[in-house]
Amino acid sequence: MSLENLSINFATVRQAGTFAEIVDACLRHGITAISPWREHVNAAGIEEAARIVAANGLRVTGHCRGGFFPASDEAGRRAAIDDNRRAIDEAAALGASCLVMVVGGLPNGSRDLPGARQMVEDGLAEILPYARQRNVKLALEPLHPFYAAERACLNMLGQSLDLCDRLGEGTGVAIDVYHVWWDPDLEKQVARAGRNGQILAHHICDWLVPTTDPLNDRGMMGDGIVDLGRFRAMIEQAGFAGPQEVEIFSHRWQARPVDEVLATIVERYRTVCQPGAVAAAAA
Repeated sequence: MSLENLSINFATVRQAGTFAEIVDACLRHGITAISPWREHVNAAGIEEAARIVAANGLRVTGHCRGGFFPASDEAGRRAAIDDNRRAIDEAAALGASCLVMVVGGLPNGSRDLPGARQMVEDGLAEILPYARQRNVKLALEPLHPFYAAERACLNMLGQSLDLCDRLGEGTGVAIDVYHVWWDPDLEKQVARAGRNGQILAHHICDWLVPTTDPLNDRGMMGDGIVDLGRFRAMIEQAGFAGPQEVEIFSHRWQARPVDEVLATIVERYRTVCQPGAVAAAAA
């Protein structure tokens, strides 16, 4: 099976080192699609990172991350706008399919969740003309509700799509199984996103039972309870045929050699992440 539609988010293999070292590790395993984080890009320098991408014919399925708009004062909100414009410039230089937006939660000391959500909408509306000018799509990523206070006050796929509809052209969603697998309205909202061409990225990992750390105990595909083959079928039926991007924040996996991690990812991608894969293995 071709690995053309397998992408590696750099958060999964931070232990590999620098931007160039992570790329080399991916290439050793036949993986030519990546989703870098800004810390790796900035450490390498945007010109060098873009050169590495071009020299190796890599596909950049997303750039992580923009967002974090809410702030307790106007200076903080302006700083977020400026930083997001820099992130848009980086995404454009890398030729990224989208800039992933983790929108931010409550400002320090605040209990005003509706107010935080309004800051998010206002911030996105302000940077969107610049993103359109640079031909960078903004992928709003709804995060699981346990992140609402500190990381993202967008928590449902339908809620995120409502915001995309208000903002208009140049926006869509990053659908991460870790954050939305539990949503009882999931199938309806995925189909809605597909009809409107709003699926910009598909992130995969697994949900472990028990989960011991809500941030850093995500599972390798097949180790948890998410039916990833069925999930992918839902995404494809909605019209998205782009890469499955592996994003695993995990202390246990980041303690293992990077080549072991990538070899496991390739095997699980082939055996549990394809539509009908589990049923075929059981037959």
